Amino acid sequence: MQKLGKRNTYIPIDTSLVSGSMISNVNKEETLSHTNLKTFSNNLEENKSQHTEKQNLRVSVIVYVKNIKGQPLMPTTPRKAKMFLKQDKAKVVSCKPFTIQLNYATGESKQKITLGIDSGYKEIGFSVITKSKEFLSGELTLRTDVSKKLTKRRMYRRNRRNKLWYRKARFLNRVKSKHKGWLPPSIQHKIDTHIRLIEKIKKLLPITKTIIEVAKFDTQKLQNIDIEGVEYQQGQMKDYDNLREFILQRDNYTCQICNKKEGIFDIHHIIQRKDSGSNRPDNLVCVHIKCHKDYHKGKIKHNFTKPKSFKQTPIMNNIRKYVVDKLSCDYTYGYITKRKRKELSLDKTHYNDAFVIAGGNNQIRSNIIRTKVIRRNNRQLQQNRKGMKLAIRKQRYKIQSGDIISYQGNKLICNGMFNLGKYVSFVKNTFNIKYGKIDLVKVLYYGKGIQL
Repeated sequence: MQKLGKRNTYIPIDTSLVSGSMISNVNKEETLSHTNLKTFSNNLEENKSQHTEKQNLRVSVIVYVKNIKGQPLMPTTPRKAKMFLKQDKAKVVSCKPFTIQLNYATGESKQKITLGIDSGYKEIGFSVITKSKEFLSGELTLRTDVSKKLTKRRMYRRNRRNKLWYRKARFLNRVKSKHKGWLPPSIQHKIDTHIRLIEKIKKLLPITKTIIEVAKFDTQKLQNIDIEGVEYQQGQMKDYDNLREFILQRDNYTCQICNKKEGIFDIHHIIQRKDSGSNRPDNLVCVHIKCHKDYHKGKIKHNFTKPKSFKQTPIMNNIRKYVVDKLSCDYTYGYITKRKRKELSLDKTHYNDAFVIAGGNNQIRSNIIRTKVIRRNNRQLQQNRKGMKLAIRKQRYKIQSGDIISYQGNKLICNGMFNLGKYVSFVKNTFNIKYGKIDLVKVLYYGKGIQL
């Protein structure tokens, strides 16, 4: 049995941080924190190997720093940030992420920091590295409900306009005719989110170089691998007068449900129009009128082969044009990222791809941040409990649902406001606090937009 050394009354050398910051989130770290004293073995080699292994897994929690002009500087540790705050050399300007601003002029020596962005349709990977370690890493989930909300808004507006006796014609009021470079709102939102994420990170860290992964997809080549030359201009419906005739001829005038040829035929959408289905030939099939009605009534069931979706190609094709050129960033391609990721034996994730894009090799990795974009406007119908008629709330309150607020010294999440904005209701919490007065509430940080 091996002898144990004497009890160490000092802080271990492999500890990451010293607890005692103003907020618990700054010092929170799952893998490196030491909450109590421990007795160590006399085997120094064993302790050294454990120390090296831990350091390769995680990097210490950082605090973002801004100079007296509000420009980002190199981040610091929570311990140094606490000392600056105690000596009145700095002030807190943001709680999430925790950021301080210096009250005195200082030297602004900065290292070379590279930001890598793995662009995507549903998720964006980001990674900020230097030569020795990684400061920031994570994934941002984009919104996918923009098209559905626009469709619902169009329905409400159409119903409202139909109730008017007279309204001005709007056939000359189309968005497409107003300016060039128009993009669908769903794609425009995703491009704007890429730009906002890069600008937000640049406000936190002194980024010297930004690299974005771009791609160029040939939609017609994805549908028909043998297409070439003049076939790009001819398309599938060459020599056909209309779409219906092409579908009937392609399916050989045969119902795709009962496989019979006799009868009157109709055209069926495999993906419904209400579910954002398109009028592409791949999404249309030939069916009998009776089979069509019985299918929608649920009397018969049939599994159609769903067509491939190409919604991701427009956003990826426009990243270089609308993001790289606008922000003057460097760019790379997916096959280069894939080769380097395999050389480093990393899993296929967005944050690992971003790490490789930024030029990562053997840097100490940081904790992973997983966040999503939350829409800022929560305008909705009021749900009155007294059976009164529903009405749209016209006033936008300062505190929104999802905001993190302080009430009676406790951190709580806002669930909404009531009584004409005089009271705030809270999400179910361990303190068993349901609501509070607006005068006693302080907003710590807003829960909308992009949160890092």
